[in-house]
Amino acid sequence: MVEKSLSDEELDEIYRRMIDLFIDRANEFAETNSPENVGLALLYAAARYNAHVVSQHANTLEDYEKDLPRAREFFASQYQQMLEENLEDYKTVYTKYSHFIKKQ
Repeated sequence: MVEKSLSDEELDEIYRRMIDLFIDRANEFAETNSPENVGLALLYAAARYNAHVVSQHANTLEDYEKDLPRAREFFASQYQQMLEENLEDYKTVYTKYSHFIKKQ
């Protein structure tokens, strides 16, 4: 269960630590798999987990089905925003770090 007394800063730190752990694990997988496949696996895992999260908020199948349009919109818009932010971030640092990028 999530601790209710955590500050926004503490929650942000936990969130960033989780993200770093997911990325570290993805980088490990990318040592033996294509980055494209690792990225798709991350997307699928997120979709599967978020479907579980949505189901946990519903008391019945009918409630779950009613929540689906709003859940789809929420997760699609969140992903779109996160993707745009990260693509823009990479654009600003691309030349600085391009020598670290493994060319296919």
